[in-house]
Amino acid sequence: MRHLSQPELPPQRTPRARPAVQPRPRVAWRDVPAETVGCSGATAWRRLRDWTEAGVWSRLHAALLTELRRAELLGLDDCAVDGSHVPALKGGSRRGPSPVDRARPGSKHHLIVDRHGTPLAVTLTGGNRHDVTQMLPLLDAVPAIRGLRGRPRRRPRRLYADRGYDFDKYRRVLWKRGIKPMIARRGVAHGSGLGKVGWVVERAFAWLHQFKRLRIRYERRADLHQGLLELACSLICLRRLRTSF
Repeated sequence: MRHLSQPELPPQRTPRARPAVQPRPRVAWRDVPAETVGCSGATAWRRLRDWTEAGVWSRLHAALLTELRRAELLGLDDCAVDGSHVPALKGGSRRGPSPVDRARPGSKHHLIVDRHGTPLAVTLTGGNRHDVTQMLPLLDAVPAIRGLRGRPRRRPRRLYADRGYDFDKYRRVLWKRGIKPMIARRGVAHGSGLGKVGWVVERAFAWLHQFKRLRIRYERRADLHQGLLELACSLICLRRLRTSF
């Protein structure tokens, strides 16, 4: 595996100069063990804020996708999309009454993956947003993935989705983009064969929600939760790279 260049990090807005540290997830900010990690929870939160605002996580994710393509570990011809509800316990934007949780406030993760379940892009909306509204934003959010000779790839040949995406308007848009829509139709008996490819996005959500911080949204700022989503996608890509060698 080739060495990944470190994304440029913004200057830290801290009262004193401190050595850079690696934040440890899965605990509340106030419970970050400073004696173990090397910084307080407040410092860890500032790192998240600064690096999110500087776009570090999206650049890191794109760099790892490039390495995966270079190693021929991406299957970009067939991609799948889906959405998943999560509770949102605090205030903030991109929240809404969740139709699957008695209208309690919630958010929604929307994900597009390759044929192996590798996350290509993720978006965050309120829990009341329809999945199909994020189909095109997800496609647009896929970075230009380099790694092989020729033009970078950022568009699949076929896009798989369940019945929640069954709208002819969006099928026509996909055809115009040169993408064949493989979307299940409402009222049609099961057995279309979509499950052979579409299940990988459900597995990707299981990987994503193994990170406790993403299972429930605690951040008031939507951009910080989005940053954590992109960081988790990067870690999933890194694991795939490491297990392939």
